[in-house]
Amino acid sequence: MKSIFDVVSRTCSKEVTNAYSTSFSSATKMLAPSIRQDIYNIYGFVRFADEIVDSFHDYDKEKLFNDFEIDLYKALEDKISLNPILNSFQETVHKYNIDKELYVAFMKSMQLDLHKSDYLSINEYKEYIYGSADVVGLMCLKVFVKGDQKKYDELKESAMSLGSAFQKVNFLRDLKADFEDLNRSYFPNTNLDQLDEASKKRIIAEIEEDFRKGLNGIIHLPVEAKFGVYTAYIYYKKLLYKLKQTPSLEIKKKRIRVSDYQKAGLLAKSYISCRLNLI
Repeated sequence: MKSIFDVVSRTCSKEVTNAYSTSFSSATKMLAPSIRQDIYNIYGFVRFADEIVDSFHDYDKEKLFNDFEIDLYKALEDKISLNPILNSFQETVHKYNIDKELYVAFMKSMQLDLHKSDYLSINEYKEYIYGSADVVGLMCLKVFVKGDQKKYDELKESAMSLGSAFQKVNFLRDLKADFEDLNRSYFPNTNLDQLDEASKKRIIAEIEEDFRKGLNGIIHLPVEAKFGVYTAYIYYKKLLYKLKQTPSLEIKKKRIRVSDYQKAGLLAKSYISCRLNLI
């Protein structure tokens, strides 16, 4: 029966989330059970697309990506796929009527990573972040508001800002791997060969403004989503703080992390803040 395959598909998406991101997995577990699986389904999809362009260097990445894209649209049209990750994703797309423009924009940004190394203009930079991060936040928002279009429209800008903040923190944290290993430079008008404090401060100020706008949206999220999203928010805020305290040249040499001990403390803080309605 297909119902058994659907269960297997959902389990695969959950396992992908747990395997690839302990932080995102932990935050997702703080969501209400009624929406948790659909976030796993979205993450599994975006993770697989990202892995193709970032990790599979010994294979024809362009062919793999094109095949994945073909299978994605077939899954959405047929409402089934033998790729369990795409099968669970199409289920969530149809369940919440997620806009086609969102996953199309995401795939466009992922495809850019196959060939594009530098983002020289602000417009290119913003377009890439919109497709690689903002739309992921918007897909998740559709789940958080359970398809309520009015609520979605009210929180859309904040969700995009939060997605941008998370992505830019990732860019700064992964500077060494992106620049040296993948030969990518996302920040426009920034010489990553000699990242200086002025450039770092400018980037961090931009991220802090995104966080400010994103927090306003978290405050108005439904209770089922607020704890989980706020947990991710304070984790990334802590990561940004550590990046802020790290000399710019050190960021290019090592990947800054938040320890498991610190993560546990942040989780406790998030729980208390939500429980006491402090956000």
